[in-house]
Amino acid sequence: MHVATLTVFPVKSTRAHPVLTTTVHAHGLGGDRRWALVDGSGAVVTARTRDRMLLIAATPTATGLRLSAPGRAELDVEFPVDGDVVPVGVSRMPRARYAGRAASEWCSTVLGEHVALVWQSDPRARTVSAEHGGRDGDHMSLADAGPLLVATTASVARLNEWIAETDRDATIPITRFRPNVVVDDDSAGALEPFEEDGWARIRIGGVSYRFAEQCDRCVLTTIDPDTLAHGKEPLRTLARHRKRAGKTWFAVRMIPERSGVISVGDRVEVLERQPVAAG
Repeated sequence: MHVATLTVFPVKSTRAHPVLTTTVHAHGLGGDRRWALVDGSGAVVTARTRDRMLLIAATPTATGLRLSAPGRAELDVEFPVDGDVVPVGVSRMPRARYAGRAASEWCSTVLGEHVALVWQSDPRARTVSAEHGGRDGDHMSLADAGPLLVATTASVARLNEWIAETDRDATIPITRFRPNVVVDDDSAGALEPFEEDGWARIRIGGVSYRFAEQCDRCVLTTIDPDTLAHGKEPLRTLARHRKRAGKTWFAVRMIPERSGVISVGDRVEVLERQPVAAG
């Protein structure tokens, strides 16, 4: 098996940013989800309820971010290392650095409501909860529940086979699930659908990763990031085939066991396997 694609999401819940290589930290991939948008109360806003966030593209730069969106001039934002510390509604991280008025006004114009851009200055300040597979010493970015999301091409292929049983014209790309790492096989049929559920530990290149949990899926997967059209797939089909404890499941969260570098094409090895939950 090998890494087919690598993706980071510099600002939580905005457009994907593909990369060919990046660093791996304990908190996740370099440049992934260290920024977020919050409303006037400090609550994090996401594309689940503000689909226009998917129009915002954020590109990491040496000094911060470059923001772009249709009809808007690009804006360079520097890391707000001396920015005001403001309260935010992020689990296990009550404060973040305010990125400044210009960035917040730019994002507010795209969304059509007042929001502020904030930055996580130190990812060690936020732990991975035990509920989501965290142990002492595990920490993470502003991602929902874990440092890294891994999916496989075999699993999305099987999902699309299931979808075709009721709608032959519907195909869901794996990008809808917003994985950081997509794993493909070196020869057809070598990778079984959903076998990632049973990966207790894997190695990608020179870095090993520990299984944290299967990932439960939300309404964001039903929104086309290019057209902002909303639909019923893939949740409708996942509910028929991958429902357990009232939730639907696709892809797995992993926790890096050390730092290093990860690149497209890196070999993926399964070091340990585990039983897979039914459903």
